Amino acid sequence: MDELSAAQAIDAARVLLDDALRSGGRRLLGIAGAPGAGKSTLTALLAEQLPAGSCVVVPMDGFHLADVALARLGRAERKGAPDTFDAAGYATLLQRLRTAMPQDPPVWAPMFERELEQPLAGAIEVGAEVPLVITEGNYLLLDQGPFAQVGAMLDARWFVEVPEQVRHERLIARHERFGKPPEAAREWALGPDEHNARLVAATRERADAVVSLP
Repeated sequence: MDELSAAQAIDAARVLLDDALRSGGRRLLGIAGAPGAGKSTLTALLAEQLPAGSCVVVPMDGFHLADVALARLGRAERKGAPDTFDAAGYATLLQRLRTAMPQDPPVWAPMFERELEQPLAGAIEVGAEVPLVITEGNYLLLDQGPFAQVGAMLDARWFVEVPEQVRHERLIARHERFGKPPEAAREWALGPDEHNARLVAATRERADAVVSLP
């Protein structure tokens, strides 16, 4: 398994992009990691450093079940666990992205709106001409349920990690930023989030490379 710095990850993404351009096809890069590990930070960095229009970021978080569905299913207190996502829908979207032909219409993917803490359908346009799709999320390497289909659809599988203390601090700060009181933010970060983080950590060995962020 390769170990990459952020700078090396940028170079590796460029190689993947060049491979797609040479072949005339599309490549899918998947970035997994625990909550607060820096997946969104890394994907934003890659999108910024790659040529404009050459990639689109499609987050797994767009497939969060809405709060009304979680309440109906009795899963609201476990939001972020694998069964609080439409995993089958996510796998289907990746398959569409992988097999898109140049003449096909754009694929519209959902996104997760942090201000609302809700998914938004049809928010991300992925034109058939885009050679690289970067998808990121907790459970890309999970071998359970529909998530088990995801790894095989990715041309590269990375796992991003940071020191645990840094990850916890980021999570708590994020929860506070989006409306949780300090104590509730800490309880959620060290409770449900931490349970999910341990599940994600067990998938690390399925990655092709580990990206260490400061």
